[in-house]
Amino acid sequence: MSHGVRAFRLSSRVKGLLAATSASLGLVACATVPGANVAPGSPITQAEAQQGAEYHEQFVAEFGGEMSGPQARYVSQVGQNIAVQSGLATSPTAFDVTLLNSSVNNAFAVPGGYVYATRQLVTLMNNEAELAAVLGHEVGHVAARHSARRQAAAQRNQLGGLGVAILSQVLLGNSGLGNTIAQGAMQGSQMLTLSYSRSQEIEADELGIRYLTLAGYDPHAMATLLSSLAAQNALDAQLQGRANATIPEWASTHPDPASRVQNALQLAGNGTGVVNRDSFLNNIDGLIYGDDPAQGVIEGSQFIHPQLRLSFTAPQGFYMVNGTRAVSINGDAGKAQMTTAAFSGNLDSYIRSVFQAIGGQNSNLAPTSIQRTTVNGLPAAYGMARVNNGQQQVDVTVFAYEFSPNQAFHFQAITPAGQASVFNEMFNSMRRISASEANAVVPRRIDIVTAQRSDTVATLARRMAYPDAQEARFRVLNGLSGNATLVPGQQYKIVVRVN
Repeated sequence: MSHGVRAFRLSSRVKGLLAATSASLGLVACATVPGANVAPGSPITQAEAQQGAEYHEQFVAEFGGEMSGPQARYVSQVGQNIAVQSGLATSPTAFDVTLLNSSVNNAFAVPGGYVYATRQLVTLMNNEAELAAVLGHEVGHVAARHSARRQAAAQRNQLGGLGVAILSQVLLGNSGLGNTIAQGAMQGSQMLTLSYSRSQEIEADELGIRYLTLAGYDPHAMATLLSSLAAQNALDAQLQGRANATIPEWASTHPDPASRVQNALQLAGNGTGVVNRDSFLNNIDGLIYGDDPAQGVIEGSQFIHPQLRLSFTAPQGFYMVNGTRAVSINGDAGKAQMTTAAFSGNLDSYIRSVFQAIGGQNSNLAPTSIQRTTVNGLPAAYGMARVNNGQQQVDVTVFAYEFSPNQAFHFQAITPAGQASVFNEMFNSMRRISASEANAVVPRRIDIVTAQRSDTVATLARRMAYPDAQEARFRVLNGLSGNATLVPGQQYKIVVRVN
């Protein structure tokens, strides 16, 4: 959740643009702006270039901001070199490749020559060929003009205005309580229900592999990347206590990566090429891993934002995902978000405006009453409404806190009727943190180390800056299967804390 975050919704122009756009490379959620109905692989049209340029800054802002420096330049160079293989343009410089400051595994491309990847996704990769594979897959969606077909599907589904909070989807009957687990974790542009079809994902895989071959990379990198994504997805499910390891928390409507590994291997065949492992690892050394303190961090069940100077604790049995505009809290017993909205100094008005935003412009959703209280010295208020979401009776709760005369934060939660108390402990945990607590928040970063003869998976895993699942995290991060061992003299990634 970024500093100075606004309400969890997009501008109407971006909502209209994105309503027909979002799909994924497994863990990776990919989106493309609707493009012209032209032949696959034909050059970027003037209309596409204009559209991409028009929305570039809004996409960047929606996904954590643009990173700079040598790491960003390296990603850009690799992305440009793979994108030019698509035939969309004849010069690598026709493509604008952006490294995004986001802790979500994500990549997408826009039909104007704009390609994006998050730093978190880059840290999961183990060589340059895998980076090229991800970006090639995204460019493949653009080259095949998949978005035009998805726009038609959006018009059929009448899903045009999905930019407001996730709870409005539930209240308006667009999805049931049990289906909100994935959507509740999505950042603004990801708050969508559409996806590429399986055939479109496979086609993008095939195009990505073709681009890898043309660029001289090992075409098997697509399969190894998909394997790493599937392993990360399973690990996330295990760490978060989710039973379903095939549905990532931010995207539930696309084929999972594990189901496409064998197909990618078959497509690669006996092809060979470079992977550039060492140069890739050296170029990502020091990259932030996980949450950026400037956006707040999740430490176990606690969320801490050193710049906003706040903290709260999720209830037992729930897990959190930190987004650009909100923190989601997900569990079988209910879903919630912590975010903010415009505040004029009156908590009652603030809560009523949040209910109105949840319900949408044509809704009269309002709390039955608003109660005042104090939580850890903070003036607070809360309200509740019971509604039928089309499948069952649910309780919607908004619990707000005044941090200053012009700054408030709130939880918006949904539970089955009569079970709102599941979040009481969390509501009562919100507090203002001290300057010393804020200063103690240190980011995690990737550190590239060389395995010595005495090193084992266990010895390097113990250096991971996590209190739990160190070996499992190390193996997934380095693409090591359950029985793989280290190669002395080879470089590996660990996650450390660095001031």
